[in-house]
Parts: sequence; structure tokens; C-alpha cells
Amino acid sequence: MDTFDPAAYGPAFTPLLSGDRLRSLGGGRGDANSRRTLQGVTLATAFRDAHLADLDMARCCLAGLWLLHDFLDESHSISQQIETPSGSFWHGVMHRREGDFSNAKYWFRHVGQHEVFGELGSAIAQLGLSDSKAVQRVTASGAFDPYAFVDACEAAVRSGDDLACREIQRLEWEHLFDHCYRTATGA
Repeated sequence: MDTFDPAAYGPAFTPLLSGDRLRSLGGGRGDANSRRTLQGVTLATAFRDAHLADLDMARCCLAGLWLLHDFLDESHSISQQIETPSGSFWHGVMHRREGDFSNAKYWFRHVGQHEVFGELGSAIAQLGLSDSKAVQRVTASGAFDPYAFVDACEAAVRSGDDLACREIQRLEWEHLFDHCYRTATGA
């Protein structure tokens, strides 16, 4: 995946995926309008124009959507009920964003070797931030290292120098969402 195209995920997702996906490393703050819109998004409405091949992966998309809009509790409620590597991935990202770094690593241990890790390593390398210590740590093996990324985010939150980590987090979200959507729809 070279670029993330919000229109590639159907009419229900497009407006919710458009705009800035460069989120805070912390919890952020969702707005009331987004909450109302997200409350109207169900599996039936989100996937009405697509064949639904994998219910858990479709639910992963919803967990990611809530997370994108900074509603960590809602994302957590969904992801903690999905007992798959991708569900654990969303769960780990949510705990990392809330600042519970050890719990994030716990959930990443449940992920194992996710297929997104390899493609994410390549995408991070293309960011043009190779002088960033965070990028170097996170991609030292060529693939994405979620544990190193948790550590990098924790350090960035402390130092306030978080642009590289926010860019990596954006790519992580986009690649994981794309993977979940494609698997959910059998694409």
C-alpha cells in the first residue's frame, strides 16, 4: 500500500477516514460531532456495499475507526472482545495511546508476527526520517518492531519530540486498517 485512499473503503467509511490521520500519541480528545456520527456506524451500515467475509476483521475496522477519532474507551470495548492477532494489535495500540505502555506490550505479545509488520517497516523507511532515533529503533530489523515503538512513543511523550512517532503511528493505523478491511471483505 503506497498511499491511503479513504474512498477505497466504501461510502460509509470515506467521510470518517478523510482528513487528518496524524493523531496525538496520547489519548487525544474526540469531538461530539464525531461521536454522534460514529454511534451510527454499525457493521451493517459500514459494510452495506461490500461482501462481509470475516466478522472479526470487520469489528477490527470499527475498533480502529473509534481509535482514529480519539475515543479510546469505545475502541477498547470493541477490540478487547476480538480474540485474533489483529484484535490484539488494535488493543495494544489503544493501550499505548492511553499511556499504559506495559499493557500495550502485553497485547503486542498476543499479536505474534503480524503480516502488517513487514510492509510497515518498508513504509516507515520511505518517510524520509532516517535520522530519527525512533525510526532507527522501530525498524532496526527491517520490519516494524511494536515493542521498540512502544518504547519510542513513551520516550517521545516524555520529551515532547513526537513528530516521527506520530508519523509512524499514522502509517501503522493506515496499514492495519487496510489489512483488516481487505480481510473483512475478502478482497
